Amino acid sequence: MNQLVKISAGLVNSNWFEYFIIAVIIANGVLLGLETSAVIASDYGHWLELGNQIALGIFIVEAILKMVALWPRMQDYFRDGWNIFDFMVIVFALIPATGQFAMIARLARLLRVVRLISAIRDLRLIVAALVRSIPSVGHVIMLMSIVVYIYAIMGFHLFHAHDPEHWGSLAISLLTLFNIITLDGWTNVMDTAMQKHSFAWVYFVSFVVVGTFVVINLFIAIIINSLDDTKRSQLQEGLEPVSRQDIMRELRATQETLKRLEERLNADDNEDERRR
Repeated sequence: MNQLVKISAGLVNSNWFEYFIIAVIIANGVLLGLETSAVIASDYGHWLELGNQIALGIFIVEAILKMVALWPRMQDYFRDGWNIFDFMVIVFALIPATGQFAMIARLARLLRVVRLISAIRDLRLIVAALVRSIPSVGHVIMLMSIVVYIYAIMGFHLFHAHDPEHWGSLAISLLTLFNIITLDGWTNVMDTAMQKHSFAWVYFVSFVVVGTFVVINLFIAIIINSLDDTKRSQLQEGLEPVSRQDIMRELRATQETLKRLEERLNADDNEDERRR
């Protein structure tokens, strides 16, 4: 069993195995895209289904190898959130693709493409940084909501009589401002407003500066800062002290090495005495 554990650990921790899994995920994603073509699906549907089943089999073998590599603490496999996600992808993929679950099974196959995130370390790092930044991003969204709400009320009172299409109500004003944040055609809305209020450009330019440039840059700064924190956290986890079992294992190996070295030295001394 120890030999099997050692082989499994060597496989799942090797670079070529990681690249192989990534290649399988990409190939499976290509097959899922080909299934959307009616012509290809009718001519090669059997081969596409066979390819999907082979990919699923590889994912199952990968999960088993990762569990075996953690023997005798196989439950540690489920302590990693990404392993749980990979396991759920396999579970959903086993849903029968017929009957009332057919549509769910087809949609569940798309999760295999999402597995590309869990297979690539840098993508996992980015996702972890995004999750870590959620609280701070929520505060920025609250700030942005207050700014948009204030500008929506101002815009309604200033422009609703002249341009009811964009400012006819508070809800429409909010939608107009959301469209302005995207910088899509906001100058047309400003030109219409300036036909009545020549200084309307102050309203629009100030909102674009505050709502788009300042707030968007805040989002970027928060995510970058979170990415740096995530990198430091993972580096600290990699520098954490080894467990007691690992220390004892290294000590035993060191003792055995010293014992063999002592026996060899004694043998050399005996040989020298015989020669004398």
